[in-house]
Amino acid sequence: MYSIKQGELKDIAIIEAQIPEFSSPKKLVDIRERLAQSHFLLLISFYHDEPIGYKLGYALSDDIFYSWLGAVLPAHRGHGLAQKMLNAQEAWVKQHHYQRIQVKTMNRFRAMLSMLIKNNYHIIDIEKAISSLDVKIRFEKALEYK
Repeated sequence: MYSIKQGELKDIAIIEAQIPEFSSPKKLVDIRERLAQSHFLLLISFYHDEPIGYKLGYALSDDIFYSWLGAVLPAHRGHGLAQKMLNAQEAWVKQHHYQRIQVKTMNRFRAMLSMLIKNNYHIIDIEKAISSLDVKIRFEKALEYK
């Protein structure tokens, strides 16, 4: 049984250590430092009581929320968890009256690129790299309020 709820930063380290695509997992001290002065949201996906995915973002300004980090353990991919966390993050961001969400990813993360495009995120910047797989792409989505 899968569930998504707001979590604790300690859960990130458990998940990050098991993500094969992350050559150097983020250290908890670095994450805390980045978030120290920010309004942030951490969503954790659980399988029963085991943390198996997360999505972490924080305010860049009063108008912009930055979706910084996220991952799902390989054994739990393909169940729509990344999409569900994205939906939950967008709902929370709207509730807190941000106007836009930004996210950065790399060419090597094809599933993430596809999900962002499918969800109406638009490319706003590209940072070139030596390898085309390491090119960083910044996306933005303007939130609609009805």
